[in-house]
Amino acid sequence: MKGNHLIESRLISSAGLSGAGTIGRTTGCLDELPTLPERIRQILNIISSAERKPGNMICFIMYDITSNKVRTLIAKFLQGKGCTRVQKSIFMADMPSDALQDIAMKLTEIQKMYDNNDSILIVPLSEDYARAMKIIGQEVDIDLILHSKNTLFF
Repeated sequence: MKGNHLIESRLISSAGLSGAGTIGRTTGCLDELPTLPERIRQILNIISSAERKPGNMICFIMYDITSNKVRTLIAKFLQGKGCTRVQKSIFMADMPSDALQDIAMKLTEIQKMYDNNDSILIVPLSEDYARAMKIIGQEVDIDLILHSKNTLFF
């Protein structure tokens, strides 16, 4: 585990992180963003899986990062750790709390490696709140998919 941490730190350091990047940023690595129906399927797999381990935590990891290089690095890092990308700068994770603490520690290290005004949020989410999630702006009825909407017949 310590060897992996050292390798990750070296990769981050060698990424040439200097300065906060440009304010008029472009969206890096977004071609890899799955379609909305695929992202919804992934979210549903996380929150309604019968195979969820009892000690796991569901959380959102969200960031506002100006540097394309850093943003791409963090996205690849989170994907490599098993997080699911649900929006351009939002990932969802379902893993043991010690794994989430490890991710938080490494993201803190990355944050300290360059001059920036960026922010990264890790927000724990109960399974009940995850199931109550609403998707706005698309014609997708998450309640119907989750089978939590009741239909009355007369």
